[in-house]
Amino acid sequence: MTPVLLAVAAVVCLCLAVRAAASSRILGGLAHPRAEPVERSSNGGGRGRGRAVHAEVPQLLDLLAAGSTAGLSAELSFRQAVNCLHGPLAEDLSRVLRRVDLGAPWRTEMAAYVRSSGDRDLARTMAVLARSETLGVSLRDATRELAASVREAHRAETLERARSAPVKMLFPLVFLILPAFLLLTVVPVLITTVRTI
Repeated sequence: MTPVLLAVAAVVCLCLAVRAAASSRILGGLAHPRAEPVERSSNGGGRGRGRAVHAEVPQLLDLLAAGSTAGLSAELSFRQAVNCLHGPLAEDLSRVLRRVDLGAPWRTEMAAYVRSSGDRDLARTMAVLARSETLGVSLRDATRELAASVREAHRAETLERARSAPVKMLFPLVFLILPAFLLLTVVPVLITTVRTI
């Protein structure tokens, strides 16, 4: 009877460990795969939505480079890029373009969106667009260089997060999973050894 209670206690501890790890996002959504999309779809500037917008900037830059290579102006290239994008960035930029279509100045609306999003890479993208429109600088070369540097920065951020993951997993492992493992493996052996002595 005692080994059964220990096994149940170990399973409960293991469930609590998985739940704690999932709630602290250590497992990255493995326990709750729907947690991330729900956060992205919420209105407002949530953290998950901001990350999704940040992740889509290199794709926007590649589309801008393709549009300018095809001979489109900065604004037309931007419009085509927004039409090809999917996700939170596309939704936000489509709203901006609707306001521009209603008569709002293009640069003013884009500057307001960049300020509200707070994304540094998006601010650099809009600066490249404004510079190419005012000075006539090649949009293709500038956006390709910017896309390469943004991708490199994303890669560095991902590596940094991967390096910090073991430290974050240490607490649930030591205090939740390891005790459950010991309850399931060591304690039944000790009980049977004590009974035989």
